[in-house]
Amino acid sequence: MQTKNAGVSRGKTLWTLFSSMLYISTFTFGGGLVIVSLMKKKFVNELGWIPENEMLDLTAIAQTAPGPIAVNAAVLVGWRMGGFLGMLAAALGTVLPPMLVLLGLSACYELFSKNRYVALMLKGMQAGVAAVILDVVWGLSEKVIGSRSPLRIGLMIAAFIAAYFLKVNVIWLLLAAVAVGAVSALITQRRNTHAD
Repeated sequence: MQTKNAGVSRGKTLWTLFSSMLYISTFTFGGGLVIVSLMKKKFVNELGWIPENEMLDLTAIAQTAPGPIAVNAAVLVGWRMGGFLGMLAAALGTVLPPMLVLLGLSACYELFSKNRYVALMLKGMQAGVAAVILDVVWGLSEKVIGSRSPLRIGLMIAAFIAAYFLKVNVIWLLLAAVAVGAVSALITQRRNTHAD
């Protein structure tokens, strides 16, 4: 009986992963960060599957890994919630809508590329995407400031200055942040070891 219930629960989890990512991916415009913010609302706020701090960690890993951030985040959340099958379900739900849309658009690209109304619609979407990305930035920076860690706040400000004003490549910023985080963790670990 327990096995049956576990199977139903696992099946429900896989279906929820697939259908949630399918819905998010179908109705989201603007790329990875927009999808990640909607994933946070679904899996952290609505379903309560993942703690908020862990979702932020998964987002950071998804950003640093090669490939599209939306697929990376879906793979990580799917693996976390359902193992290998969860990863497949979440990834399939994420890639299916854009793949079908791109297949459709490529078939009639000439028609769309010269259509004035389609161009105006895409301009309108840009404003909406900017608002959603601003919401993501605000939420992430709120968490950093809320931590009251001078190191994290300083790192956030330095990364912004380097990216916006100095035009430093984001890969170098991520590598620098990883190095600073690793050094900070080692120092904290040594302090705790000496304190014991």
